[in-house]
Parts: sequence; C-alpha cells; structure tokens
Amino acid sequence: MNKTERMLAIVIELQRKGILRAEDLAGRFETSIRTIYRDMQALSEMGVPVAGAPGIGYSLMAGYFLPPVSFTAEEAMALLVGADFVELRLDAEYGSSARSSQEKIEAILPESVREETARLRSAIRLLNDRAGRTRGEEKETFELLRRAIVQKRKIRFRYSKNLPDTDGNRHSERTADPYGLVFSQGAWMLVAFCGLRQDVRHFRLSRMNELVVLEQSFEVLPGFNLRDRRPADDRNVIVKMLVDPAVADLVQGADNFYMESFEPGEGGWLATFRVRRIEELLQWTLGWGAAVRVLEPESLRDRMRAEIENMRKRY
Repeated sequence: MNKTERMLAIVIELQRKGILRAEDLAGRFETSIRTIYRDMQALSEMGVPVAGAPGIGYSLMAGYFLPPVSFTAEEAMALLVGADFVELRLDAEYGSSARSSQEKIEAILPESVREETARLRSAIRLLNDRAGRTRGEEKETFELLRRAIVQKRKIRFRYSKNLPDTDGNRHSERTADPYGLVFSQGAWMLVAFCGLRQDVRHFRLSRMNELVVLEQSFEVLPGFNLRDRRPADDRNVIVKMLVDPAVADLVQGADNFYMESFEPGEGGWLATFRVRRIEELLQWTLGWGAAVRVLEPESLRDRMRAEIENMRKRY
C-alpha cells in the first residue's frame, strides 16, 4: 500500500469508527506511529478536517463525509458475489435488497471495471443443492426468526433431533428466546435460550417445524455476545477405524464432521473420531462396507455386528 492509498484508507477508517489513536492506525496499516503523524499532517494540508486530541486520538470534524470511492474489479466482484449468496441463502426480503444493491454497485462502475467484474463473476457460481421445497421452507423459517430476533419476541416450535433421547423420543416442543442466526458447515443454526433446557442452545433450521412467533418479549442474557459464542463440545467418545487404502481418498474427502485425524497406519489408514454417542457414526460406517473396520470402542463393534446380522436376515 503506497502513501496515497494509506491516507485514503485512514480517512475511511476515521469515517467508520469515529475516533482512533495513532497506535491503532499504525497497527491497522502496519507502519510506524511517526508515519501516521506525517500522514495526518499531509491530510490537514490537503484540506481534510482532521482533529487530534492528546490522549484521545484523531477524528474527522463533524459534517465531513468522504464521497463514494471507486471499486477495483476484485472489490466489486466480492460485493456482487456476496449479494448472490444473500439472495440464495436468505429470505425474500433480503433477496430483494441484495438484487437492488447489485444494481446500484454495477451502475457506478466504470465500463472497463464493469466488464472485468462480469468476466470474473462468470468464473464463480453459487449453487443451492437442496430440493426447492425444502429450500423454500427453510427460507420462510429464516424470515420468521429474523423478525423475531429484531423484535425480541419469543418463539415456539417443534424440534426433530438427529438421534432419539434416552426415552426414545426424537421430537420435542420448545419455547425459546432467539438470539441470532449462524451459518456453519453449510447449514443455518439458531442460537437461542431454550426454556426447556434453561440454557443457550443451537438448533438447526432444517429440523424446526410449526414455528410460531409469540407476542411475549424477552431480554438477552447479560454479557451474551453472538460473535464470541461457541457451542459446548461434549463429544467424549473416541472411535478409531482402519480404512482400506483403496478408499482412503474417498473417506478423507467425505469430510466427516466427527473426524479428528486421518493418518497412515499398519495395514491401512487410521481414522480417529470424537462423538457423543456411537450411533452418530453407525450408518456412516456401514456405508463403507468391508473397506472400513472399527477398531474401538467394542460397543460400536457390537452394534456393527448386530446391524450386519439384521441385514443378512433380511436378504
């Protein structure tokens, strides 16, 4: 980044954040504090109304606004592809806003940049691999949840779990305070305070049914920050499998969420997993047939034998 680019970027940072110390700007642009002092002097000489207060930092005079800056082809492409993602994955209202923002961005691009951006965008395509009906239902759920989050209103829904609980139930009715939405590993998750569990939990939107936004309002727990939120990792069961070299690339490419390591071993590749319950790997392991052999725990080996025997009886 040359001096001119850095000075422009400094003005944009001050416009975005209000007040910044020289130390903050030096760290942001990976330069010395003395260089920042010289940049500020140069900006003042150019007529940019920069105000500096000892011990507080630099800011722009009230009312000053930097006119819109031009985009490079790469910057424009990043924004337009991001809008494509919003239109594809979010609800209809955001989809409409995404299309509108794309039109505005394209309208201000110089012709040469617009042509280059179009060429770059043609090399990237976002696909939604879900069936149309499911996609539509999930978008409707997303829209309801987004409105409930903004309005701070409680929700009620029926939730389908991946595995049955100890009572054999796979469905439960929940009342929750919706805190936020997170896109993780190709799926949308709701982060909410669950009234049933009396704790903050994560719910997959694809497993939520009969969603109703209630009139009752809620307050977010003190100190809660969605950006800092990480789901508790209670996967305490270690599973080890030996993978035939003939399918090693396929197994590794399957990118199983529970896989911790995949290393060469004696007679094949050693795959190590961490799960909550062995049932989480049962069907996946059966799908590889004799090419994958469970080494431990013995409980999963027993389940595999039982499933294979049941399959043999059916055939």
